[in-house]
Amino acid sequence: MRIVFMGTPEFAVPSLEAILEEGHTVELVVTQPDRPKGRKKTLTPPPVKDAALLRGLPVAQPERLRKSDTVDQIAAIKPDLIVTAAYGQILPKAVLDIPRLGCINVHGSLLPKYRGGAPIQRSIINGETVTGVTIMYMAEGLDTGDMISVVEVPITEEDTSGTLFEKLTIAGAQLLRETLPSIEAGTVQAVPQNHDEASYSPNLTREDERIDWSRPARAIYNQVRGLSPMAGGFTIWNSEPFKVWGCKPVIQSQSKAEPGTVLETTDAGILVQTGEDALLLTVIQPAGKKAMNAVEWLKGARLEAGTVFGGGEA
Repeated sequence: MRIVFMGTPEFAVPSLEAILEEGHTVELVVTQPDRPKGRKKTLTPPPVKDAALLRGLPVAQPERLRKSDTVDQIAAIKPDLIVTAAYGQILPKAVLDIPRLGCINVHGSLLPKYRGGAPIQRSIINGETVTGVTIMYMAEGLDTGDMISVVEVPITEEDTSGTLFEKLTIAGAQLLRETLPSIEAGTVQAVPQNHDEASYSPNLTREDERIDWSRPARAIYNQVRGLSPMAGGFTIWNSEPFKVWGCKPVIQSQSKAEPGTVLETTDAGILVQTGEDALLLTVIQPAGKKAMNAVEWLKGARLEAGTVFGGGEA
C-alpha cells in the first residue's frame, strides 16, 4: 500500500518502522513542528521526524494541519491509507476523505476507555491494572471511530508511564503488523464503540502534578508513577516546589497527624502522613537541585518530623 504516516513521539516510531518492514511505501510523514526543549530551550525535532529523515522519507510539519497546504499535498499523493499514532492533532474531514482505504489510528488504550491525549499516564494515575492498544478507523470525533483490532497489556505495580509507554509502543507496532493485511485485503470487520462506556484522558496540566496529601497513599503513589519520568508529582516545602519522583505506600494504623505531615525520616526515606495510610518518599527533587535519593538528601537537609508539606503556590 501507499501510505501517509502521521505521528510525533517515540510511541509512534515503531509503528512507522513496522509499516516499512511489511513492505509498504510511506509517501509522506506528517509530524508536529520542532519545539524548544530543556533549560536552554534548544529547538528539537520530534522523534518521528528523526526516524523519517534517517530512512530518507519526506516530512511535513504543519503548525495546524487543517489550515496548511499539507492537506493539498496529501490529496495529491492519493494514498491508499493514512496511519496515525499519537500525532497530536485532530484530522479534518478533508483529510479523512482522501485515502481509499480510510484512516486508521494506533491508540494507547482499550477504547472506548481513555479517549484523548494522555491515555497511558491517566490509566496508571487512575489505578488501572490492564490497558492496551486499539487500532480503529478515524472519525470526526475524538477517538470515536469503529474498532478494528485490540491487544491487552497488563499494568504492573512497578510500572511508570515510561515503562508502560515502552510496552504499548511494542504492542502497538506488532498489532499494526497483524492488522495491515486485512485492511489491504478489504476483509476488516470493524466493531462500533459503545459510547456509553467512554471515558476521556485530557492532556496533563500542572495541577495534575500537585500532590493532595488528603488523598490515600495508594492514590498518590499511582499519581507519581503515572507522571514519571516526564514530570513527577510535586508539593511545597519552604515555599518552593518539592518534587517527588519515587515513593511507596505504607500501611499503618490511622494517625491523628494532619495529611502532609512528615512522620519520621528513616534510612529508607521520608515517611509522610496521607488521608489514608502513609507514603514513603524515596526519590525527591528540591527546588534548584537534581533528582536524588531521599536518604542521600536527608544527610545534609534540615527536615524534621512534624514538618507539613503542601499549601502555597508553585
